[in-house]
Amino acid sequence: MMIRLMNSAGYKRLGLLLPAIAFLLNTARAQDITGKIERFAGAFTPERAYIHFDKSSYSPGETVWFKAYLLSEIVPAEASKTFYIDWIDDKGKVLQHTASPLVNGMTNGQFDLPATYSGKSLTIKAYTSWMLNFDSSFLYSKKLPVVSATPPAPGKGADLKPTLTFFPEGGDAVAGIAGKMAYKAVTAFGDPVKLSGVVVDEAGKFVDSLRNIHDGMGYILLNPRANGKYTAKWKDDKKNEYTTPLPAVKPNGVVLKVGLTPGKRSFEVAAAPGTAGIDSIHVIGTMYQHPVFTITRALNADAPVSGSIPLESLPYGILTITVFDKDWKPLAERITYVNNTSGYAWEAGMEVEHWGLSHRGRNELVISLPEAIPASLSVAVTDLAIGGDSTENILSTLMLTGELKGKVSNPAYYFKDSSLKAQQNLDLVMLTNGWRRFNWEKIMAGELPSIRYPRDTAYISVSGKLAGIMPSSISPASSIIVMMTQKDAEGKVLMIPITKDGRFNDPSSVFFDTARVAYKIQDKTLEGSMVQFMPDKLRVPDPGNFWTTPFKGDTAGSAYHLQLANAANAIAEKNRYKELEAVTVAAKTKSPVQLLDEKYSSGLFKGDMNSIQFDVLNDPFAKSAIDIFTYLQGKVAGLQISGSGSNASLNWRGGSPQIYIDEMPADVSFASSINVNDIAYIKAFRPPFMGGTNGANGAIAIYTRRGDDIKPEPGKGLSASRIEGYTAIREFYVPKYYSEFVAPDADKDVRTTIYWNPNVVVDANKKQVVVSFYNNDVTDAFRVVIQGMTVDGKLIHHEENME
Repeated sequence: MMIRLMNSAGYKRLGLLLPAIAFLLNTARAQDITGKIERFAGAFTPERAYIHFDKSSYSPGETVWFKAYLLSEIVPAEASKTFYIDWIDDKGKVLQHTASPLVNGMTNGQFDLPATYSGKSLTIKAYTSWMLNFDSSFLYSKKLPVVSATPPAPGKGADLKPTLTFFPEGGDAVAGIAGKMAYKAVTAFGDPVKLSGVVVDEAGKFVDSLRNIHDGMGYILLNPRANGKYTAKWKDDKKNEYTTPLPAVKPNGVVLKVGLTPGKRSFEVAAAPGTAGIDSIHVIGTMYQHPVFTITRALNADAPVSGSIPLESLPYGILTITVFDKDWKPLAERITYVNNTSGYAWEAGMEVEHWGLSHRGRNELVISLPEAIPASLSVAVTDLAIGGDSTENILSTLMLTGELKGKVSNPAYYFKDSSLKAQQNLDLVMLTNGWRRFNWEKIMAGELPSIRYPRDTAYISVSGKLAGIMPSSISPASSIIVMMTQKDAEGKVLMIPITKDGRFNDPSSVFFDTARVAYKIQDKTLEGSMVQFMPDKLRVPDPGNFWTTPFKGDTAGSAYHLQLANAANAIAEKNRYKELEAVTVAAKTKSPVQLLDEKYSSGLFKGDMNSIQFDVLNDPFAKSAIDIFTYLQGKVAGLQISGSGSNASLNWRGGSPQIYIDEMPADVSFASSINVNDIAYIKAFRPPFMGGTNGANGAIAIYTRRGDDIKPEPGKGLSASRIEGYTAIREFYVPKYYSEFVAPDADKDVRTTIYWNPNVVVDANKKQVVVSFYNNDVTDAFRVVIQGMTVDGKLIHHEENME
């Protein structure tokens, strides 16, 4: 290969072109990097959650009521449809794993704390399946006190010593560059410690003082020397003395500094003298993983790179500023909070329209919003005397701590005070909390994280898949008939197509609680294949030891709460024994057939209703019957049965009676396929049967055995399975007292949650809504907490005491 040398004119032209070529190459590379970041942000948008509980502490036997809110960036997370909560005891055991349907990024439900619960706290871990793909530090977690007559004993040993941690601004302490080094002192519970002390060098010379600026946080100014070693000598608020080494000093590198000024953030990047290979840098700012600015500048020890970032066009949240070398390797990183919350956070208004603070009196509240936008609110009214926790709320969680690692003490404070001092204190939180969403090396290499948990983009419904079959054996006409029964609900018969990969799903069959499904594959070539129901439903993950951290002791408010809870439990126990006594007396007079009828039938099928009943479960002659129609022949006066199996013909008063299996309409062919050994109970309703359609000629109701009956022989009859849907959602009971008079034999109303409504809807054409509730027999003052979200993601919060 021949290389042609240029003449002097050519070299001159090349000298003019080289900077332009370098600029274009750098620009193209920067666009490629920001493109990769944007693709990552679009494909892996994180979700963050907040849960509003009806109160801040509970007693064994009480119900924990909740409303969950889910955001994706700054809008409701509408892609995920299922919200999971693990309710974990103080030993790390999952008491219950609940699943709730998300609508517009919101859902609600409840958890019944067992009356026998002896733990001192209840931990809540909440997430969507999508959130499980990322750092577990960003899952929602909350530890609720469980009030007890005996408060937990404080722990002992070295684990309860406070800890002091130092955080150099930008990530590293670099020799020769003066800068901030923030620090944070906390107890074993993560609570702030007031400290005092000094920082000295290796020779014991004073460097700076340690001062408690805010909640155990502060900073020192340090100009570290090469090979310098620095130590903090400090005391906690109990005057105990400690010694903590500061992070090691790096001989070279860069330091990123960020300054707070109204309406903007200034930054400066300085390189240590003698730092080789860093003659230019790239600076990228990201919010919610999206790039918001990118700059490229030359850098040397004599000329730091500085700039100013206007904030008016940015949303609220954490702005991450990252410095890279010319080859896009990360050098330093700093986070700062953009407090543009005015357009995204609303303070709801509340007026007491009607006072009823007397016992059993009616109260009426008018809740108003600043704009007429559709919104959903959760409203909790509790006894003021049981205490409360106002250190966090929907604003502090979804706007701040949901994007941070580590515990933040009293995060609600940063949204109550907008002064410069509060913003400076918030900047200490930014300096002292570990945070890293990106693995920059993988991002730059174009590597995307593997997804173990697909996003739940559809609601939980009846679904499944076939195993042990070849795809070629599945025809376009292949389907499965599923007969679904639930307690206190009308049964359903579903005919669901089977896709080429062996899967089936009926999106319209969203269901709550558990259900029994009997099924039959409508394709002889697929008979004998195994059916697995709900294969994609998220199972209970292992909570691990992280959830067994200690909890602080009781408060005076908890003692009052415990007193009322014990009274409520005593009333509930008394009423429970009354009910058991009544049930026991009634059960003594019931025959086996009556017991079967109570167990199996429901609604219009229940009771005698001019019917003939058969206890197939205990009939020794049932086993010899070829099918159900052979068994019934000659047993029902007026019912004529000819033939057997799918060819059976039934006639009652000149027409065919309606056939039901587990109270769902069925045909002769389907009923004849059920093994008689799988049947527990039959009711033949004489004509006319008013419990269903086409009952002019009577009805035959066939009930298949349930799990607690004798187990049927495997492989025979109609296959069955038990599936779980969403956790049943109950409605909070709100009593209505039309008089303050209390009957002498009436139970005392000692509810500590006076009112809970997770679905207070504000109409799109109005800016207010009215709620009303009745007081109990003991409360003299209320705490009202209102939280919510609009359809476009604006967050709503208000707390007020009614005294």
